[in-house]
Amino acid sequence: MVSVKIFVEGGGEGKDLKSRCREGFSKLIKKMGFAGRMPRIVACGGRQSAYDMFNIAMTSVGYNEYPILLVDSEDPISSNLPWEHLYLRDSWDRPADARDDQAQMMATCMETWIMADHESLQKVFGSCLRRGALLPANKLEERSRQELLAALKSATDNCGKNKGYDKGERSFQLLAELNPRSLENLSHFCRFKETLSRRL
Repeated sequence: MVSVKIFVEGGGEGKDLKSRCREGFSKLIKKMGFAGRMPRIVACGGRQSAYDMFNIAMTSVGYNEYPILLVDSEDPISSNLPWEHLYLRDSWDRPADARDDQAQMMATCMETWIMADHESLQKVFGSCLRRGALLPANKLEERSRQELLAALKSATDNCGKNKGYDKGERSFQLLAELNPRSLENLSHFCRFKETLSRRL
């Protein structure tokens, strides 16, 4: 059996946020249909740290281990080749022996996944959510990360001090609540799911 380890961007520097990051991704992946064959989630903090840790894993990988890098694309993806996007945007070289599906991206950011599920946003924020301020679900991966974050903040700015949307604890809480079916119109989310289906 192959052991999949996902090096994910997120969690900052603190242990608590890293724990919440791992929990959020684990709950979502379990709901994607992978209960009983779960990957290991490594919350790496920043983007560069995720890439560096993935690279280290690639140099010492065993025959039954399969590292995967999961980061924000940061910008809309113009190429269908993920390693090409990461090289052009970040000057990240593709590690020797890395396969295409070992580079996975949240396009353009985790907020894209969160914005795709209006029902879960309603569940978390309740009556203070201004649904009219949310972006429509179509073509979300073409939106900038700044536009997505601004829309989420605007939609929750009536929720009170420290209760609206923000990166960190709140974002990982939402990640854990997401319904994978609501994300099926996101091509890079579907690619991530298909990769896990093949490798787990």
